[in-house]
Amino acid sequence: MNRQADKKRKLGVIIGGSGLIGGTLVHYFKTQTPDTIEARAPSSKKVSIRSEEDIYSYLLDVNPEFVVNAAIANLGSSSQLSLEVNYLGTLNLAKAAAALKIPYIHLTTAATLPAGSDIQEDQHLAVTANLNNYAKSKLMAEKTLEHLRQTVGLDYTSIRLAIVYGDHDHKIQGFHRLFFSVADQAMPFLFTRKRVVHSYTNSRKLPYFVHHILENREEFSGQTYNFVDKDPVELASLILGIKKYLRLKYPREIYVPYGMAKSGMRVLSVLLRGFAKMGLVAQMPQELMFLESFYQTQTLSTQRLQASSFVDPLPKETVFTRLPDLASYYLKRWREQNIITDSRYQVANGDEMDRDFCNNPQRLLEMIHESETSPMEESDRSSRTLSSS
Repeated sequence: MNRQADKKRKLGVIIGGSGLIGGTLVHYFKTQTPDTIEARAPSSKKVSIRSEEDIYSYLLDVNPEFVVNAAIANLGSSSQLSLEVNYLGTLNLAKAAAALKIPYIHLTTAATLPAGSDIQEDQHLAVTANLNNYAKSKLMAEKTLEHLRQTVGLDYTSIRLAIVYGDHDHKIQGFHRLFFSVADQAMPFLFTRKRVVHSYTNSRKLPYFVHHILENREEFSGQTYNFVDKDPVELASLILGIKKYLRLKYPREIYVPYGMAKSGMRVLSVLLRGFAKMGLVAQMPQELMFLESFYQTQTLSTQRLQASSFVDPLPKETVFTRLPDLASYYLKRWREQNIITDSRYQVANGDEMDRDFCNNPQRLLEMIHESETSPMEESDRSSRTLSSS
């Protein structure tokens, strides 16, 4: 690439580039816009958004033309970490972006919204002490961004995500926790009610939206958008759909009442504390802080998104159409990590050698001894693989 073309490229910074959302954005800009947009994703060791000086000096040195914040503290983080990463980190980035007069793209969450149907972008929860750390810190961040827009002219856009699904996530959380629970047969019954529906966000579509709003700042500046699939999904139907696709026995179509589920969670919590005293450390999934939402409908309005100039690049994709890809990616990954132990996945998804390794290692051993241990030339060795047998 010549110097003139290089100068025409936009340079952006993506904070949180190692996560599902940040990683998806980095991959998009690297593969889809290499000639027009370059995205840098500094690690938290290099740049800590918890330090105002770190952020400002880094952005001043790099001199980007936009910044995207996809960083979040883990769902079960302490109040201090949630405060420093989700709220003060957002504030630090926004203040630096305002000082440098560059667009700031902020990823936020439906956890800041009440339950209900067709929730609009401005229908926030109240900021109260009884909110969990995650929701409280993200809600405060949203309100502060609007305050900075009004007081110092911050050019920002907030993108609100619902339940995110996609591949290449290294953590088991959110939708992937649900998928894992079904695949691991750890969900005997349905912990929800009939006709409870939620909105879902396809991570593959998000980079196209971020790219579009960067190219159309006048339209999108100062706005918040619910970025979710047009049609909400019934939770029970999704769980049973995963079960059917994977050809599993559980969960049974028996709905556990909310009171019973909450009581069971309390009992389990007491047991885990008891185990901890004996040196056996275990934790419940942090998603259980949202147990009540499993029993309540929350769907986000897409009216503002539909009325914008953005055109859905993958209009037919839904969480159901993505199940084959998600199953292929995650089951393989979880098998490799030895956290999914059911042999049916190994048989269903592995190749012939993998099947023999799992079910008939003696046969594989004999096959290797017969065909793969004879001397051969270096050229043959480089071109031949075990799978060729």
